Amino acid sequence: MIKDYNKYLEYKNGKLFLEDVSLEELAKEFGTPLYVYSASHIRDKAKAYKEAFKDADFHYALKANGNLSIIKLLKEEGFGADIVSGGELRKAIKAGIDPSKIVYAGVGKTVEELKMAIEAGIKMFNVESSMELDILNDMAKNLGKKVNIAIRVNPDVDPKTHPYISTGMKKSKFGVDIKTAYKEYQYAKSLEYLNIVGIHCHIGSQLLDVSPYIEASEKVRELYDKLIKDDFEIKYIDIGGGLGIKYKPEEQEPHPSDLKEAVYPAFKDIKAKLCLEPGRSMIGNAGILITQVQFLKDKGHKHFVIVDAGMNDLIRPSIYGAYHHIIPTNKKHEESYIKTDIVGPICETGDFLAQDREIPVVERGDYLAVLSAGAYGFSMSSNYNIRPRAAEVLVEKGKYKLIRSRETYDYIDYDEAIL
Repeated sequence: MIKDYNKYLEYKNGKLFLEDVSLEELAKEFGTPLYVYSASHIRDKAKAYKEAFKDADFHYALKANGNLSIIKLLKEEGFGADIVSGGELRKAIKAGIDPSKIVYAGVGKTVEELKMAIEAGIKMFNVESSMELDILNDMAKNLGKKVNIAIRVNPDVDPKTHPYISTGMKKSKFGVDIKTAYKEYQYAKSLEYLNIVGIHCHIGSQLLDVSPYIEASEKVRELYDKLIKDDFEIKYIDIGGGLGIKYKPEEQEPHPSDLKEAVYPAFKDIKAKLCLEPGRSMIGNAGILITQVQFLKDKGHKHFVIVDAGMNDLIRPSIYGAYHHIIPTNKKHEESYIKTDIVGPICETGDFLAQDREIPVVERGDYLAVLSAGAYGFSMSSNYNIRPRAAEVLVEKGKYKLIRSRETYDYIDYDEAIL
């Protein structure tokens, strides 16, 4: 059932609509590849989080999708921002998010990025190493400011997800070992220009099973109690994001209330405020990538549907082996099926959207809808093979607007301008 992905997605007279807007007509108007997002789905997800965690602070993870219109939409819903770069800081502020609602994580913050964030006066830095503590303190001193920090702790919990997006295990590059975190807090307390306000923990992304949050929360609570006992003023416990979404038809998508049930037993009686950083779960199934069939190729032992969206548009299948459900925008051939690879135009064997997938028979010129493409779709796209990046459209209650124009070949001239 496609409504299990997005309740605003449906077939009407055999044609696919999102929030009462024809996806086929959008493709004809704006061209393909084309990203289309459902505003109502995003608002529903924001509401679900706010109802589950009534007293928490929410920081949308811009890495999932950094389109300005989407950030503004979530600002309207009361969300701040979780950022990992200077570019994301600039985008969040441009969208109107108050810097006091911005948290900054990431293992490789540059001097320029740290300076931008200090001068902006963000809510807190989620610090990832002892060296970062030193550099941040020195920079704050030079700028004549005190900065708020949390230390990102690594609880060594298996999040049961893809290893590339698992961030909370001992071998991960992220955070400091929770066993040595107390020493890091003691050291941070000795640094004059750092103001310790929180604990940060993010164990991974695309978690369909919330049980790893239970163990992580218990370990963070243990650290919190020790810090409070020794007179640290911990205002925030940031448990990160990572809640998964439905990609495969058989998967069950966890609800924010499931996450609440996992973490609240550890935190229900604390004075600190909980912070969450949802990204994929906010936007993932709000987005669809529309692509047009260019060619059909039958090599006897293998059949290919060649489309105009490639790994530069949606790289998740190529690098993660990720599954995206793919359906036609027009059900004219729904009684006949083929088993095929759906591949793009990029000059790489790894350029595919699906392999050995059974789909309704398609013809040249037909459109396919790649579901669950709202998160880490456009945000991870590139100009590989010197291909312009896709356009983006936002739909809401029967209306639509272009929120990012398709790139043109003019961008090719940028590098030549400096010669």
